[in-house]
Amino acid sequence: MTISTQTDRALFVTLPVADVERSKAFFAQLGFDFDPAFSGETAACMKVGEHASVMLGGRDMFAELSHRPVGDPTTHALALFCFSVSERDDVDAVAEAALAAGATEADGPEDHGFMYTRSFFDLDGHGWQVMWMNPAAG
Repeated sequence: MTISTQTDRALFVTLPVADVERSKAFFAQLGFDFDPAFSGETAACMKVGEHASVMLGGRDMFAELSHRPVGDPTTHALALFCFSVSERDDVDAVAEAALAAGATEADGPEDHGFMYTRSFFDLDGHGWQVMWMNPAAG
């Protein structure tokens, strides 16, 4: 059997969250939209790109999907998440919005010339990085 190479695949990442509505409100303040067709009481589908979504799943729902104990993101790294923005100044704008909405700063700004980033922990302790890359550097 040969698996075809597809560039139009959709990516769904599911994160365990303590309170779906609280997490949805937090990420809405950072400019993310949600797909109501895939959102409800136990999960919210946050669109992060044309073919990528993050499912904010309640811890009970997440445990049913994973069939493994749910880790605590405040004490263990489960994964690191990074999303890009189109303008350098947007890195600071998103990071400041996250901090104002209750996030905690993970690292200060990192300026590598061709790339600028800031990192924060969301309300549940998941690590996020906001990144801008200079299109002229590629």
